[in-house]
Amino acid sequence: MDKKILMKGNEVIAEAAIQAGCRFYAGYPITPQNEIPEYMSRRMIEVDGVFIQAESEIAAINMVFGASAAGARAMTSSSSPGISLKQEAISFLVGAELPAVIVNIQRGGPGLGNISASQADYFQAVKGGGHGDYKLLVYAPYNLQELWDLTMLAFDKADEYRNPVMILGDGVVGQMMEPFYQTPYIRPDLPEKDWILDGCRDREPRVIKSLYMGDGELEMRNNLLQKKYQKMRDSEIMFEGYYIEDSEVLVVAFGIAARIALSSVMRLRREGLKVGLFRPITLFPFPEKELFMLAGGNRRFITVEMNAGQMVEDVRLSVNGQSEVLFYGRPGGSIITPEEVEEKIRLVFNYQPYLVKKDFTI
Repeated sequence: MDKKILMKGNEVIAEAAIQAGCRFYAGYPITPQNEIPEYMSRRMIEVDGVFIQAESEIAAINMVFGASAAGARAMTSSSSPGISLKQEAISFLVGAELPAVIVNIQRGGPGLGNISASQADYFQAVKGGGHGDYKLLVYAPYNLQELWDLTMLAFDKADEYRNPVMILGDGVVGQMMEPFYQTPYIRPDLPEKDWILDGCRDREPRVIKSLYMGDGELEMRNNLLQKKYQKMRDSEIMFEGYYIEDSEVLVVAFGIAARIALSSVMRLRREGLKVGLFRPITLFPFPEKELFMLAGGNRRFITVEMNAGQMVEDVRLSVNGQSEVLFYGRPGGSIITPEEVEEKIRLVFNYQPYLVKKDFTI
């Protein structure tokens, strides 16, 4: 479309899902993602889909399991504590190789915390919040255009890999309004779903399961899953770089923190400071090699997050000791400001590593 439209972030996710062919949604209310089930409750009727407000988050994710097994493009959404309740069934989805899209509009924690935006679910999203060795493909949009585009892409990638995909947003991205292009959905060529449970009157029975009790059977299954994750690492990494070529200080941030940091970087560039921004769009697979290639020399890194320090661990592993990696974050649903980020970047330019310990946090 050639005209931008104005919507709220949560509603963008819901409409993009419908345009991508989502015809089953099950969820449970929790702030700050409530506009998603509210929007779905109206629109699903119009597209002959199914909307269910489940009795709990646990029920909702298990309904998604059943709908996916029957061949539907299925989605659920929640916010941090609700996603925690879904973790067991997410592991079941992965183990059974069922596609689904899971949206987490993060809020402050731990516990019930508050309803302000946060990025404290990074570990849960990329390290596997449930049991077993598994991974989700995780997207971290930083504006409404990416919410639209990545939600559509999430359904395609879920089907391609037969694996759940997570949209990791936050309360700011979910609640804010801004113009974006409603680009049309174009379905790619995807493998036929020859595994779905759609009745076996004219064919042999099919089984979808995650229980493997035979000797060595589960290990073989896990090895197959690990090959799938490696294929994601080889093919699905997404990131953006801003002013990175000549940067002496490189900010690493994702989601809304990256958007805030970008405004700080641009203002400091106008002052002549050689600072850049590296923004991972996929949190798994994480752009490890790309960050490593930027390390070394006199370049310093500072990771900016709305948490107590989570992605910074992956940045340090990626840089592998070739550059100093510092951290600035605000936990508990506190929003970082551009002025704060500017102040911390200035400190990094004047940072004397021999005066502080290795894991120094600004």
